[in-house]
Amino acid sequence: MAKIDKSKYTKHEWQLVKEQRRQEKQSKKLHEQRTLARDSKIAFVLGNGTSRKSVPLEALRDYGTIYGCNALYRTFSPDYLVAVDVKMVLEINKAGYQHHNTVWTNPNKSYTKIHNLNYFKPSKGWSSGPTALWLASQHGYDQIYILGFDFRGLNNGKTLNNIFADTANYKKSTDGATFFGNWLRQTANVIKEHPQTDYKRIIAADNYCPEELNKFDNLDTIVVEDFMKIFNFS
Repeated sequence: MAKIDKSKYTKHEWQLVKEQRRQEKQSKKLHEQRTLARDSKIAFVLGNGTSRKSVPLEALRDYGTIYGCNALYRTFSPDYLVAVDVKMVLEINKAGYQHHNTVWTNPNKSYTKIHNLNYFKPSKGWSSGPTALWLASQHGYDQIYILGFDFRGLNNGKTLNNIFADTANYKKSTDGATFFGNWLRQTANVIKEHPQTDYKRIIAADNYCPEELNKFDNLDTIVVEDFMKIFNFS
């Protein structure tokens, strides 16, 4: 935008001009993001943080390939489901989900009699969310939208942040927040190792924005409301 001579305006007029320019800049950025999304090979990676609650998951299918993790399968079937916790894999097997859907996990002696699982070889040794992000990154997408990777707990980081809190194989919503240092480090490693991929982390307006991620040129942070506008979900 061209520079404007502030001296030509009253204080009130200048505030109106600034707001108009802010809206024009936001509109231009949104248009650019829509154009890039339309012309790109896209994947969505779903963590289970509460920030993604309002996102219509079924609508994502029209725009790209979907990767998810753990108990997501209870309410939605992604194209790839990643689960590395033994109890969760046993739950998935009990439901028979892997016989009709693609499930990835690490090798484990508890699974020797379970059929139709796909194994990471060698084992990543990571948490499910970052492992799902790594798998998507290995598949060579132009853009990857990361949803529900909230890291920090709710209530100023004090309590569990997970859509499936208070259900089987998850802690209670009143329990203390889970340590996220490993998730954050693993996520940063994926982004660093795939500089050719354009990552977009989708967050709630008050979500945590760790410095470990902000330093990457191939990662942008977008609030949920703007993400919904990019894909015309609202």
